[in-house]
Amino acid sequence: MITRMPLTLAALRRHAIARSLFTRTTLARAIERLGFVQADPIRAPARAQDLTLRHRVRGYRAGDLERRYPRLGIEEDFFVNYGFMPRHTHVLMHPRAGMPRWPKRHAAQAAAVLEFVRARGPVHPRSVDAQFAHGRTRNWFGGASNASTQLLDAMHYRGLLRVAGRESGVRLYAVREPGVPATDPDATLDVLIDVIVRKYAPLPARTLAELTARLRHAAPQWTSKRAAALARARQRLAHAVVDGVEWYWPVDEDPDRRRSPASEVARLLAPFDPLVWDRRRFELFWGWAYRFEAYTPPAKRVRGYYALPLLWREEVIGWANLAQRESRLQVEFGYVRGQPPREAAFERALEEELQRMRAFLQAE
Repeated sequence: MITRMPLTLAALRRHAIARSLFTRTTLARAIERLGFVQADPIRAPARAQDLTLRHRVRGYRAGDLERRYPRLGIEEDFFVNYGFMPRHTHVLMHPRAGMPRWPKRHAAQAAAVLEFVRARGPVHPRSVDAQFAHGRTRNWFGGASNASTQLLDAMHYRGLLRVAGRESGVRLYAVREPGVPATDPDATLDVLIDVIVRKYAPLPARTLAELTARLRHAAPQWTSKRAAALARARQRLAHAVVDGVEWYWPVDEDPDRRRSPASEVARLLAPFDPLVWDRRRFELFWGWAYRFEAYTPPAKRVRGYYALPLLWREEVIGWANLAQRESRLQVEFGYVRGQPPREAAFERALEEELQRMRAFLQAE
């Protein structure tokens, strides 16, 4: 009889890296496999969605997602965060309900804008603003923005409009034709949770609960059903307690199976990369706390405005801040132990990663 050794944190970490950094493939297949790609508008040196996809798509260049979006069969929308997802996932979340009713004035504005977009085809927010002159309003951050832009965002979230593409990073909106609503909310929530797990596994129990709670953005109409959906997920997913933490992953995966040694590749990861997003898991795996500091006052930043964690073999050993200035890539590194590894293999791997980054950015 073979006695199986207890699952270790090292095995979970190795499994997380192997399943997330799969062999590079096409853009469409990478998005399908990830299930969801979180978006962020900051470019330092590129948007988070591009930084995430460059590790998983052959020959990927910054901006490829935006350029190819209309032909990919994907949608922009809220999921557990805002980002990109296959259309077959997007349709599960609509029609959204359970939101406050619009005041009559806003409902009338939305109806007029909907007819305008239907007649014109994909529109830029400035075209809507020029047509209707909705004025200015207070935005989420306390500043002022065009009321037309906020109205378009709200219509997009409610499923009246979809993002048809972008122009210089600005969303272009088209009418979203209603689809067939889900007839089994419980089964639909199960599928949405599986999308979460496929992307972020293996994940701690607290993270699974928090991400399930974030489905209030995706499907507010089923708020009362999320607790039962989480209970079902805990029953059907594979799980184990490792070092006092309960972990979950898909039942068709084995985190404990033997794997080949870690590749001699250095990778600079986006702040919202699947390997980085869960800060709780990051600290359990690599023993130090990573924080996204773009919105932290400069004097209080520890690692920089947009620090990219540096993965070497199976360890995140530090971070880098990158900037493009006059087509040149400027890099500042920091290391958890104060110094980089004194290995020729690491030096080669790091230079190769910087060359890949230059090609991705098409920098000098």
